[in-house]
Amino acid sequence: MTSADGLRIREAVRAVVRTPDRHVLLVRFEFPMGRRWALPGGGIDPGETPHAALRRELHEELGLTEVHVGRHVWNRLHIIPFVDGRFDGQREQIFLVDVDTAFEPQPALTWTQLNAEFVHELRWWHIDEIDAAADEWFVPQPLGRLLRALSDDGPPPEPIDVPI
Repeated sequence: MTSADGLRIREAVRAVVRTPDRHVLLVRFEFPMGRRWALPGGGIDPGETPHAALRRELHEELGLTEVHVGRHVWNRLHIIPFVDGRFDGQREQIFLVDVDTAFEPQPALTWTQLNAEFVHELRWWHIDEIDAAADEWFVPQPLGRLLRALSDDGPPPEPIDVPI
């Protein structure tokens, strides 16, 4: 999609996959510019709804097949050229996906396929670990604070814009 200012913006979805005991499942991306821990998800294909795209992405990356997509809680826009040059940035809709307990991800894609998409690790993090991990880069960058607010206060009445 091209925005009004001529930027090629990829539409995407992500999920806060969380447990009642304040763990969240994150994806470690290894980009040429460095490592990032982020929420699972990816691009919305043409003709796909955000919910359908999120279910597909969670199946591909985590192996989830029975997914209840919860509330749309955050929006995130970041302008940064994609490594392959196809896009100038990404607009994300971020949804809650509550699970009863942490599970061992079993991606539908092979690790070779995931690595080609810069995915190198899937890991459960406790909110407190995120705050304490000074050597790691989490996106959105105030991730621990945002997750704590979701856990303590519940989802916002309307999706909020979160920083890069």
